[in-house]
Amino acid sequence: MSDIKQNLNLSGKIALITGSSKGLGRAMALALSGRGATIALVSRDRGKLEEVKREIDGSGGRAEVFVADVRHEEHVRRLESEVSERLGRVQILINNAGVNVRKNLVDFSLEEWRTVLDTNLTSAFLMCRAFVPHMRGTGYGRILAMTSIMSHVSLPGRSAYSASKAGLLGLIRALALELASEGITVNGISPGPFATEMNLPLIQNPEANAQFLSNIPLGRWGEVRDIGELACFLCSEAAGFITGTDILIDGGWCAR
Repeated sequence: MSDIKQNLNLSGKIALITGSSKGLGRAMALALSGRGATIALVSRDRGKLEEVKREIDGSGGRAEVFVADVRHEEHVRRLESEVSERLGRVQILINNAGVNVRKNLVDFSLEEWRTVLDTNLTSAFLMCRAFVPHMRGTGYGRILAMTSIMSHVSLPGRSAYSASKAGLLGLIRALALELASEGITVNGISPGPFATEMNLPLIQNPEANAQFLSNIPLGRWGEVRDIGELACFLCSEAAGFITGTDILIDGGWCAR
């Protein structure tokens, strides 16, 4: 195996991905499995997780299903115990669970605000707190968080989402500094417009879709496989000197 292929090989690694039943989480699970990682699939939807597991198993990989609501401390504690028992130490953690509520700030209920912040930000705190100890003392660890272009810019109706993603970016930077001496890297991936279920309200509205595409220099929605390849690189030995940063994958949106 060439040095380049060896550096990108994830064989023997245990990777846990939240929100991995669909969309970007599913894409990253398939991509990391394709590089040899064993995948802990986590979400609230067992049926969809089982579908992803069958896809991974059918291609010669290995995945295990774990049902949990990562917004809740007790669920995360149980998850950590179950993953440890069934798979062992987690070396790659991808915090992908996310939700968006699109409305003006004055129209938000406190419950809606908390749902967005808890799903997008608090869950990452809980997961990192639970699984960082798995990585300590090993000389290797990879933590990724799915931030967003809304960590850097915003749009009307995105107050809660932007607040949660900007907070996630701050968490990444602080945690990267805390863990750098142990060989554990912490980075963000900021997707721009990707054709996922979360963006269906825009994609299915011809006027809104056309307006949105006009703001993307590459002129198209992103393809989920692009996220998978980037995640594989950041989790590999080849990215060992990258930490505390956020990588935009947005078709040029934020370069305008």
